[in-house]
Formats: sequence, structure tokens, C-alpha cells
Amino acid sequence: MEQVFDARRVEANRLKAWRAAKPGADFLLDIVAEEIADRLAVVERQFDEAVELHGVTGAVARAALATGKVGAITRVESDAAFADGTVPNQVAPLELPGLEDQSLNLVLSPLVAHLTNDTPGYFIQARRALKPDGLFLAAIPGSGTLAELRECLLAAETELYGGVSPRVIPFADVRDIGGLLQRAGFALPVVDQENYTVRYDTLFELMADLRAMGMANPIADRSKKPVSRAFFLRAAELYAERFSDTDDRIRATFSIVYVSGWAPHESQQKPLKPGSAKARLADALNTEEYKLKR
Repeated sequence: MEQVFDARRVEANRLKAWRAAKPGADFLLDIVAEEIADRLAVVERQFDEAVELHGVTGAVARAALATGKVGAITRVESDAAFADGTVPNQVAPLELPGLEDQSLNLVLSPLVAHLTNDTPGYFIQARRALKPDGLFLAAIPGSGTLAELRECLLAAETELYGGVSPRVIPFADVRDIGGLLQRAGFALPVVDQENYTVRYDTLFELMADLRAMGMANPIADRSKKPVSRAFFLRAAELYAERFSDTDDRIRATFSIVYVSGWAPHESQQKPLKPGSAKARLADALNTEEYKLKR
């Protein structure tokens, strides 16, 4: 299996960001926590046993508990340093959360699946951990995230050095994520995408926030060669030229894909077999039906 990400660097980035604890840098996790809680609140059932996978701050776990839908929740993190004492915590690697089969009613995955080298395997582990009719909810940065930054870094590197290296991680398309849910065996999968625009004074403030989020470049084959300050100054100029508003502040896009899927259960709705409809669509639309030529 191709190793897109350096797993040790992923863990180090996240732990360094947690220990630095820059105020306000966890705004994306707070947005995701609110969104996941809203989605959980409208589900007409209770979840006795839940887990939050690598949520860093625990915001999603706390928001889930606040809905009244969750009986007990455990946080899984890569290091005991992430524990905050509010809910039980256990330590496991990001790629292998170590969940027992059919042990949970709810699995929450906030802003972490995009950093896995084996994303299909990660989804399969989540589905296997669920009891029948258990729910998986995830928030995953998707394609479009940091598109402005990617464009300007590539342009500056091409202009100054005549070549490029990966400096912004790849993000999956919403359709690909939906396909992975089905491949993992989830029933009734739902996938939708929300775009959030965040504004900064310059590229440098944006990059400082990304480091504070633990999103420094973890790509395995990233260039180890240092670049000059001129590179970042040129990238900042390009960013300001292409993606600034009338007040000269720049825009950064974060496209979050929200997914839900259920562990299969006999009580769930099943799609009707083709040709089993008891009413004609043409009648409902008050129009004439034309048969296709074979």
C-alpha cells in the first residue's frame, strides 16, 4: 500500500499543535462539533456506547454528550497528553484505533480520516466496531480545501525553481468519499459538503493557523530541501493578487464533507426492486408516457 503520509509526522504535528494551544486555532473543530451535534440531535434514537476518534480537543465528544442522545463516550487519541479529564480516554494509533467488533452504537470521526494512508481500511474498522444499526458520523476535509494556497505555492515554486513538490496534502472528492462508505459496507450512506471561507491578513497568518491546527505538511515524499524566504514572499504576493477582497484581506476555503452511514440491520429500509412500483410516474406528473425503443 502506498504511504502518502508520514504517520510519525502526522502524530508529531498534531501533538505539537495541542501543546502549543494557540487560542482560536481550533475553530474548525468547533464548527464540526456543532454540525455533528446538530445532525445527531435529529436522529430518533439513543446511543448507549460511543467513541470519538482522534478529535484532539474533545469538542465533538462534549457536543455529542450535550445532545442527550449519547449515554457514554470514550475518546481515542494517539497520545495520553490529549486527555482532558472530561471523558474516558484510551491511546491507539490513528490508523488502527483498536475498536472491538460490534462494541459500539456510535463512532464519531472529526477531521482525521483525510490523514490515513488506508482510508478504506479505516472506514471498514469503524463499520465493524458498530453493533447492527449503529451509526458512523465523520467530518472530512474534501477537495477544494486550501485550493487557493495550493495554487499560489505551486505558481511561486514553478516561477522561482522551475519545478514543484507537494506542499498541500491531497483531499478526496465528495463522490469518492461516498464510494468508500459503500465499499466499507455501510447502509444508507449520506454525504454532503459545506464550504467555509476564512479570511486572513496575509498568507503568513494562514500558514501559522495551519501549523496551530496540526496541519503542517506530513506528505511522505515532501521535499526536504529548505526554500528561501523569497519563495514565501512571492507566494504571498500571488495570493494577495488572486484571492484578496476589497479590504486586501485574503480568502482561504475549507470544504468539509459530512458523512453518515449505518451498520446494516434487518429493520432498515431497503431499495425497491426495479419494476416493483405500483403507480406510474407519468400519472403522477399528468403527462404521457413514451416507451423507449429497444
